[in-house]
Amino acid sequence: QVQLVESGGGLVQPGGSLRLSCAASGTIVSLYAMGWYRQAPGKQRELVARITSGGSTNYADSVKGRFDVSIDNAKNTVSLQMNSLKPEDTAVHYCNAELTPYGTVGVGYYWGQGTQVTVSS
Repeated sequence: QVQLVESGGGLVQPGGSLRLSCAASGTIVSLYAMGWYRQAPGKQRELVARITSGGSTNYADSVKGRFDVSIDNAKNTVSLQMNSLKPEDTAVHYCNAELTPYGTVGVGYYWGQGTQVTVSS
């Protein structure tokens, strides 16, 4: 059984930085990609950043140049370095992993429980 555990959320002032981390546990046969999504109150969940096991990345336009996503394939972890944070970055941030667990076929999509990021003075 695969579980994603996130850490690193919190309260920060505008212009500040936070680093989110997420670790996937369980017996994983293949890891394809990991990433971060976020959901603000009253809004749909949206992609923030995604990175493949090969290192290809894509970012939401709103975070380009401010956020940096990285992956450690050996540890099945993904991190999101968030700089120059703005109040509009306030949301629950969710870790996502695209992987094949042991004993299954095909790619499954797994989610963490979410971590709150609040940007406010």
